[in-house]
Amino acid sequence: MTGDFLTSEDSGRVRLLTINRPEAKNAMHAPLRGALVQAMVAAELDDTIGSVVLTAVDPVFSAGVDFKIHDNPPAAEAQFLASPARAIRSMRTPVVCAVNGACISGALEVALSCSFIIASGKARFADTHTRLGVVATWGLTALLPRAVGVRIARELSLTGRFVDAEEALRIGLVNQVVAHDQLVSYAMKLAHEIPFNDASRDLMDLYARGENLSLAAALDLETSSSLRRKVDLEAFSKAGRQFSSD
Repeated sequence: MTGDFLTSEDSGRVRLLTINRPEAKNAMHAPLRGALVQAMVAAELDDTIGSVVLTAVDPVFSAGVDFKIHDNPPAAEAQFLASPARAIRSMRTPVVCAVNGACISGALEVALSCSFIIASGKARFADTHTRLGVVATWGLTALLPRAVGVRIARELSLTGRFVDAEEALRIGLVNQVVAHDQLVSYAMKLAHEIPFNDASRDLMDLYARGENLSLAAALDLETSSSLRRKVDLEAFSKAGRQFSSD
């Protein structure tokens, strides 16, 4: 347990974090935002954890930031300082987001910050910032167009319309759609398939750094990183034999 609003459970090297505030549609007030940040930092620092799955209790993933509760310092500053999305993006530990229902605004920013998004058939996505008269502060205007393209991103942000799971898959917002009752088990299985080694973390770092570079610079970064690594020839050969026999 990490607190009343967020539960934590380890399954081998995979940590399952579950948002647990259903009475408020899992909206993220300051205590929940802080708990999410702390949980991500703890997972990143735990050398027994290879990946994280983030989900929520039904029926929704999260309605976003809880604007009904006024935080101090002022809301915009508090949201930035306790940003789960920013904490996730800073991680070298892969995070799989398992979206079980409505995923709105700030919650969408959290999901987009994760390594993968797996959606149940009941998932829906929307950016309602403009409808509320506020502007995104957790990275949506940078992350959403990278996922779906700038034209679709603008449409979703300006209209606030909802996208169901199948459309989300079609436009590239999510990786896969699975049956609702199989969502968490599928996400956990996927997380367990990620190799638990330094190469996975280095790859996460390369992807994160490469997003801000030109193609040429990103290629140079990958090459220099690869040359600095000591190759485990035995593990490399074993992996090759395994794939050859499949």
